[in-house]
Amino acid sequence: MNSIKYGSISTGSKEATETAEKILKSGGNAFDAAIGAVFVSMTSEFALTGPFGGGTCVGMEHGKSPFVYDFFVDCPKNTNPNKEFKETLVNFGNTIQKFHIGRGSIAIPGNIVGLLEIHQNHGVLSLKNILKYAIDFAKKGVIINSYQAYILKLIKPILTFSDNNLFYKNNSFIKYGDKFINPKFADFLEILLEKGSEYFYNGDGLDKIIEYLNNISCLNKEDFNNYKVHKRKPLSLEFNKNIMYTNPAPAYGGTLIVFLLKLLKTVQNDISTLDLIKGMNLTSKARNEVCTNPKEINEISKILLNENFEKYKKLFSLNEFNFTNDIDGFGSTTHVSIIDKNGNAASITTTNGEGCGSIMPEYGIMMNNMLGEVDLNPFGFHNWGIKRRLPTMISPIIITQNSIPKFVLGSGGSNRIRSANIQVILNLLTKNLDLKKSIDAPRIHLEGDTLFYEPGIKIPKIKNLKLISFDNKNLFFGGVNGVSNTEAVGDKRRGGCGIII
Repeated sequence: MNSIKYGSISTGSKEATETAEKILKSGGNAFDAAIGAVFVSMTSEFALTGPFGGGTCVGMEHGKSPFVYDFFVDCPKNTNPNKEFKETLVNFGNTIQKFHIGRGSIAIPGNIVGLLEIHQNHGVLSLKNILKYAIDFAKKGVIINSYQAYILKLIKPILTFSDNNLFYKNNSFIKYGDKFINPKFADFLEILLEKGSEYFYNGDGLDKIIEYLNNISCLNKEDFNNYKVHKRKPLSLEFNKNIMYTNPAPAYGGTLIVFLLKLLKTVQNDISTLDLIKGMNLTSKARNEVCTNPKEINEISKILLNENFEKYKKLFSLNEFNFTNDIDGFGSTTHVSIIDKNGNAASITTTNGEGCGSIMPEYGIMMNNMLGEVDLNPFGFHNWGIKRRLPTMISPIIITQNSIPKFVLGSGGSNRIRSANIQVILNLLTKNLDLKKSIDAPRIHLEGDTLFYEPGIKIPKIKNLKLISFDNKNLFFGGVNGVSNTEAVGDKRRGGCGIII
């Protein structure tokens, strides 16, 4: 029985959630509301997503099968010996991670192309009635909340890599309580509304982008001209009488989630923390052993082949640990989950990496740094050798029961996306916790031979396992925003905001 009048909404910010609410109340569906919320997030969560990043949508129209729109970033075929590519550090307090920025870190973006294509195929309101909220917020500004202030401070070395006034107020770096205004982004959205994404990929708008790239990136006009959104069949798994749908190959995240859940399905009793750590380690091991050819874009799917899975299933039954190498990655990513009154569902994750470090002055936009993300470039930077989708961990999820959306969820957090999503799924489907308790519960994350954990979890003793504890729940462990027909929960770790209307 549907208990919602208009819809159930969870996004990464109050402004994005309020926008989705207004769109649903004005007659829009889940897709209209989700797309409107994402564009608002490009101001309210500037550090997490942007028009020249990438993303994925898992969607479901009432009474129909789920589908996937893959509008993640491509790597270009060629590199550039004169590329701008710099290493910088971000200090989380408990751990320091490396990032690479500069215009040589920009991958071929997909956000605006993908979001507008989803709207064209599944929305019911005009684009003008969807984008007007994002335009208004960009012009009038948003108040920086405590979470955004923390994120901005964390990545200050990236945001201030090149000279700009966007993040300064009264000659001081923007902070909690300040108003962040980006009128040039409003101008960009007005152009997008009038001329569409084609203007920036095949029209005069591309000239300004190429000028900004200044021969120190790896991108050229042809890269933009040839970019394509891919509509895919989602990867699915039956789990405790529910069916989970998520992002398939060439993305890594969805396949790794399915692989780990399949391992955990073999546990006869309650799934323990030890089981989860073993499963996380074997999932990373499987990825490393199976993914060896950068030119084979769907290679990750091989871990689900019966002969491969049986190998790791046997290893999972043993109490042995052969830890994999660790991978750095903060992951400036945000997620929107919406179910509307008619049973349509939209689960959209978008990201800008950490941003390339320089602002496009005409549009108030920082492009992505996905060519500088370790987790997206496991064979080394600028070393793919072909033009292809980068293998993202982005894994938006819809869980159905009797072909009806039961839960819609997803997370930000780079390599922590899959561990965050998995732990929430286990809380929902094996512990039968409600959505709020499932998202609020403390999390762990295994990176190589190091286990990061939040307070409230009893960690088993494992030989050679290094431990790093956090004093409080932390954005390091992702940000799962989820909805059902009775709950809407935003992850407080990343400033999420949920509402049922």
